[in-house]
Amino acid sequence: PFEVQEEWFWRIIESASETDFGKKHSFSQITSYEDFKTFVPLNDYNTLKPYIDRMISGEQKVLWNSDVKWFAKSSGTTSDKSKFIPVSVESLGDCHYKGGKDLLSIYYNNYADANLYGGKHLIVGGSSTPRSIGEDSYFGDLSAIIVKNLPFWVEQKRTPSKEIALMDNWEEKVLEIAKNTIHEDVSLVSGVPSWTLVIFNKILELTGKKNIHEVWPNLECFMHGGVKFEPYKDAFQKLLPGRMNYIESYNASEGYFGIQDQVHISDLLLMLDYGIFYEFIPMSSFDGLNSKHVVSLENVEIGVNYALVISTNGGLWRYIIGDTIQFTETSPFRFIITGRTAQFINAFGEELIVANTDMAIAEACKISNAQIRDYSAAPAYMNENASGGRHEWLVEFE
Repeated sequence: PFEVQEEWFWRIIESASETDFGKKHSFSQITSYEDFKTFVPLNDYNTLKPYIDRMISGEQKVLWNSDVKWFAKSSGTTSDKSKFIPVSVESLGDCHYKGGKDLLSIYYNNYADANLYGGKHLIVGGSSTPRSIGEDSYFGDLSAIIVKNLPFWVEQKRTPSKEIALMDNWEEKVLEIAKNTIHEDVSLVSGVPSWTLVIFNKILELTGKKNIHEVWPNLECFMHGGVKFEPYKDAFQKLLPGRMNYIESYNASEGYFGIQDQVHISDLLLMLDYGIFYEFIPMSSFDGLNSKHVVSLENVEIGVNYALVISTNGGLWRYIIGDTIQFTETSPFRFIITGRTAQFINAFGEELIVANTDMAIAEACKISNAQIRDYSAAPAYMNENASGGRHEWLVEFE
């Protein structure tokens, strides 16, 4: 793992040494990881936005050395309503598509009787048709960009048509996906759990069937990501009462990071050869862009909550992605996603993270036989009417 990370470290540094960012931060003079930390500051979307805006307007060799024409639109937690993450040809091929290939390979390795290619693959993506954002620049949901540029070996088995998969209007899209797939032999579904449930329910509404296996008897796998699966697990098991395999992956607009590589353990394997160099900030000393304690893979510890920092073959440099993870193993490196750097409660020294609240919600649902759609939690501080601090929960039930 360390040699692979070092190889990618030098490859991306060398590739970007003649970019504007590389020149400004003396990439050609970097001789060690310590130099990299000295010359290149930590970044977030706001600090890289001026460079990205130039790329959107058509400038090249700004953050990355190859022409970047695609930008993945993701929800913004910055002052902007949306973020536009650069997607290079290299990040598509060496990261996102490689992640998909590895996911399928690992699945076949784990399930000797797998027959995913005996049927069609339903990939549930976002509702943003790629559209022009500049003279020669285009944006869309990452899933839309991926579908738009899919290699032929994926396109042969995918359903429904690209025209339907890339529709903008979500309500119309759900209906069209349902109408155009109910007569197909679907063996694999991939997507965000919440979006997928909406489509499953629409299919049952149209067909009058009791469960999804009555529609697709050969459906054997749901590959999911984007949100925690645990709160949705009961709903899926009711809709899919037959034999079903669930595989999680951790991919975002910024890159493809992890794959569940074991059948009965949901921890994710950190994918180290996807054109990404990883760094980690212990959340106990996290101070945003001013964080001083940043470590590479060699120095991570099991059980410590880390903010994830990435440098990529898409032109993101020491980029604090906003997610937090915790390693459960270091040989190989497996981890769980624990939440967001901006989504934790520490009003009373409790250091409550999303992984804790997800587990609490899942346990409460199990005990009360409830199904939820979403929830929010916040601290309620001590005042004259309350002798102690507490948390207030708002739960949206199915």
